[in-house]
Amino acid sequence: MKNIRINTFSLLAAISISTVACKKDFIKINDNPNTAPVATPETLLAPALYNVVNNNQTRALRLTNELMQDHVTTTNSDEIHRYVIRPGESDNMWNNWYQERTNFLDMYKGGQVIKSSTYMGIGEILDVWTISLLTDMFGDVPYSEANRGRDTIYQPKFDPQKDIYTDLFRKLEDANTLLAAGQAVNADDKPMDPLYNGDPAKWRKFGNSLYLRLLMRVSGKTEMNAAAKIKEIVETNAANYPIFSNNEESAILRFTTVPPYTSAFNSYRDFDFNGDNGLSTFFINNLKEWGDPRIAKWASTVNGTYEGIPSGYAPGDIPVRQSFYLAALKNEPLLGNIINYAELQFILAEAAMKGYISTDPKTYYDKGVEAGITLWGVAMPAGYLDKDGIKWNNALTADNKMEMIMLQKYYALFFTDFQQWHEYRRTGHPVLPKGPGLQNNGEMPSRFKYPVYVQSLNRTNYQKAVEAMGGDDLNIKVWWNKN
Repeated sequence: MKNIRINTFSLLAAISISTVACKKDFIKINDNPNTAPVATPETLLAPALYNVVNNNQTRALRLTNELMQDHVTTTNSDEIHRYVIRPGESDNMWNNWYQERTNFLDMYKGGQVIKSSTYMGIGEILDVWTISLLTDMFGDVPYSEANRGRDTIYQPKFDPQKDIYTDLFRKLEDANTLLAAGQAVNADDKPMDPLYNGDPAKWRKFGNSLYLRLLMRVSGKTEMNAAAKIKEIVETNAANYPIFSNNEESAILRFTTVPPYTSAFNSYRDFDFNGDNGLSTFFINNLKEWGDPRIAKWASTVNGTYEGIPSGYAPGDIPVRQSFYLAALKNEPLLGNIINYAELQFILAEAAMKGYISTDPKTYYDKGVEAGITLWGVAMPAGYLDKDGIKWNNALTADNKMEMIMLQKYYALFFTDFQQWHEYRRTGHPVLPKGPGLQNNGEMPSRFKYPVYVQSLNRTNYQKAVEAMGGDDLNIKVWWNKN
């Protein structure tokens, strides 16, 4: 974290110096009339997408998986599992997401230059995805004036989260229209798309599936009319909004063991990946009780069985590590997940359970359970959907139904940036056990604090944002999470 802060300060200082020294007609003087004014979009796609996914991987291991009890640290000084989040944790995400967002914006502009509706649509989808990560993490963030250093805007205003989401939905609508044209990319450019090999139809499904994720996230805010839009996408105008129809269409940057698409953990020593953490009792016990075959893909055995350790243990009372992540996960292709088919099915199950759409929620729930398992290359055991704790029961209370959906969704979101945490904040599910060592009054953090350097280098706009949100604190709820 320290190096990132120093580099960011240096970069901002360099920008300030170069702006003063080369202010007058720099762009005009140095324009090359024989070159394009922006980078070609196909060259931007893979590096920027890969950098975001890789960064998200490392943050999932360090932060999400500990907050959400996938694993528990066995290093007493690391207190994330006790809900202690230091301000410096914010720098990494803020820097990475904003940096790569510039490339996604340039993809859209490059698509305009070469008249490619496909690259324009892809650029918008990835822009939306990246900004959703930022605003869901922090709340109000720079958006309309962000990534505009070329326009000499170095201290961008913070936009209200409601306004950000409204514009994200506009962009997803636009991307859906652009990709509906089905404009093919050049054959030579297809390998430069590590997600869908340049297929506009699959990118369109990704965009609309992401749309449903974000609509569900703001569905508690009636002014967004999310329920009606979900119904339109899924039922009344489904032909105009194609979404994932199977696991193969999931948005997963599938890693290899050969550069350039290697996992962030490819170069980790085993100890760096799993040496100072053990899988939690919560994470392990559900899989054991269900006889879930994914457990053999994720966890080691201890004396022939799977055992977890408690999260939130008291300081000094460090448990003996039991089961831990298998080293094979370091290069697992599926850890490049952005949004998958199983998650989509659980979104639809929740929508059906709440009456947004008319289908029986059991239909989507059962598909989600099966897809979550088979994605990992294993078969769903016979009778699995009839097991206690898994079998859908329409007679249950709404809260119990939500617990069933969100518990299964929790496992579908394994190693997916901060999505487990976002969904817990939104719904309170799955219900996590609380250990005796929890800090923060035993309350799960509701957001991360803004980076410290933002507080100093963009102080006026930072202070306005803090005043609007009610503070810059771990317990300040973002707009979509307020009652």
